Order: sequence, then C-alpha cells, then structure tokens
Amino acid sequence: MEWLHWQDAACLYARGLVTWTLGDVIYRVRGGISRCTGERSEMQLHSIIACDGRINPHPRTRPPLTNRALFRRDQNICLYCGQPFSDQSLTRDHIVPTSRGGRDTWLNVVAACRRCNQHKGSRLLEECNMELLALPYVPNMAEYLALINSHRIRGDQMEFLRSQFSRQSRWLEGMPAA
Repeated sequence: MEWLHWQDAACLYARGLVTWTLGDVIYRVRGGISRCTGERSEMQLHSIIACDGRINPHPRTRPPLTNRALFRRDQNICLYCGQPFSDQSLTRDHIVPTSRGGRDTWLNVVAACRRCNQHKGSRLLEECNMELLALPYVPNMAEYLALINSHRIRGDQMEFLRSQFSRQSRWLEGMPAA
C-alpha cells in the first residue's frame, strides 16, 4: 500500500497489472490517434487501484517514525496536559528517556508541549508524578498514509483507508483537524 504518481499508475494500467479499482476517475491520459480506427486512445485513472503482483519488492511493514506523523497520531494534543498545539509548539517526548535506555520507537514516544517535556526532563513518569492521557501505538500502513497526507487526501481514498485502520486508532471516528 503506497501512493503512486499518476505516471506510475498509467504504466500499471498499460501493462495490464491493475486488477481492480475503486473511487472516482481522477485523471484522464490521452494518447495518439489510431490509424485503423481514427479514434484517440484514452486511459482513465482511478483514485484507488489494486495491482497484480508487487510493485515495491521491499514493502514497509512498519511506518517510519516522523514528528509530523507522531503529532497527527496524537491529534496535535500534548498527551500530558491535554492541550492542543501546532506542530511548531510540540515536541517528541520519550516515555522512557533515551538516557535511561528508552528507544526512539512508536511505542515509546508521544506528542508533548515544550512545557510538559521540560518538566518531565529525563525522568520516568512516576518520578515526576505525570500520567499519559492515552497510550502510544504503532499505526498500520493505511493509517500512516492518512496521517502524512491528511491535507490532500480525497474522500474516497480516506474511506478506503479508514476501513483498514487498526482498532486502537484514534482516527476511526473521523478525520481530526490538522
């Protein structure tokens, strides 16, 4: 599951590798005029396509951890104080600090405002009397695609992706505002 450029999708259509489609036609690619029929060729590209075979020989099994995706996963809310913040005002906080053996993984990081992150410092939650408002989780690839493309994703694509979100997803009820 990945985003494709329209040129790559057109190649898949032309090679006969598209097995099914969903959603609206979002692109029409016009070709040349046939000498035999006098008609112009046209290819209609849908917003969601499934392919026969594997396009990427090394697909990701876990999405990469980025601040942008992390902040979207946590809905731009500090998971300590519960206040909403812009991306610029949030930080990545390690629940178990890296200085204490914590790793930089989806399950050990949360979005935190600067104030809460500084207050926690390199301490464990119980050492600074802080609690998490929600547990961290690893988004699946469908949710990750929605997280990183929330501002430009089409309604039919979101509906398709949402049907594949994991049960712990905070996005099942709808698309949060970014």
